[in-house]
Amino acid sequence: MICRSSWVMGFGFSNSCRIPPLQTESGFSLLTTKLATSNPHLKCFLNQNKQPPVSNSNANASKKNKLVVKVGKKEQHLWQKRDSAGSGQKALNLVRIVSELPNEKHAVYGALDKWTAWETEFPLIAAAKALRILRKRGQWLRVIQVAKWMLSKGQGATMGTYDTLLLAFDKDHRADEAESLWNMILHAHTRSISKRLFSRMISLYNHHDMPNKIIEVFADMEELGVRPDEDTVRRIASAFQRVGQDDKQKLVLKKYLSKWKYIHFKGERVRVRRDAWYESGSTN
Repeated sequence: MICRSSWVMGFGFSNSCRIPPLQTESGFSLLTTKLATSNPHLKCFLNQNKQPPVSNSNANASKKNKLVVKVGKKEQHLWQKRDSAGSGQKALNLVRIVSELPNEKHAVYGALDKWTAWETEFPLIAAAKALRILRKRGQWLRVIQVAKWMLSKGQGATMGTYDTLLLAFDKDHRADEAESLWNMILHAHTRSISKRLFSRMISLYNHHDMPNKIIEVFADMEELGVRPDEDTVRRIASAFQRVGQDDKQKLVLKKYLSKWKYIHFKGERVRVRRDAWYESGSTN
């Protein structure tokens, strides 16, 4: 053992005594423990420097209690949320204004321009709600006027607006204008036309007894990989039958119509095969 201790006036070791490297489980050497029992000054010095052991659970708890402050990430949005507050009242106001106008294009467009004169941005939400209200009321001429005005302003060019406008053309017996709009949609939105819009156009041609136009729209659907629904399949098959192409009628029914149908038998809904229906060539 190496110790730089010295006797101070015969009372014991001074504070310069160094603890040897061989220690017990309590942290002090055997020699130091023996000296402490014989010398009260060294015992006091060891009691002051003695620290209680820290368990692993307490250390982990202290780490968990530390607050970790994370700096939030700033996100830059390229879109601007439009405020829809009061859009319902604006839509009702637009419907009231349009309903009181004569059926003249300049009068309607002038009133619609005044409706948006004091707006900082185009009230697209209110205009779309006004279209839905006019559609529910069956005011198809006003629907056409408002929708055309929106498109002339470069607003509302969505599949929903196109669908409403095609329906209004169908109800107002304007098949030629519907065909012009459809050709524009095909040219501008070739790969994004929905199945619903194809079905709407086939339904319009079916109402106006134009089977050749139905077959043209069906050809576009097959080219773009759009699968028609069951009602549209029946209309397409009926169009092939009216032009005298019964073989293509059966091919369309076999390819696109489901092999099963549901009927009510003794008060229950039963699924049966359509084989007999295919053989009869019926479109019901």
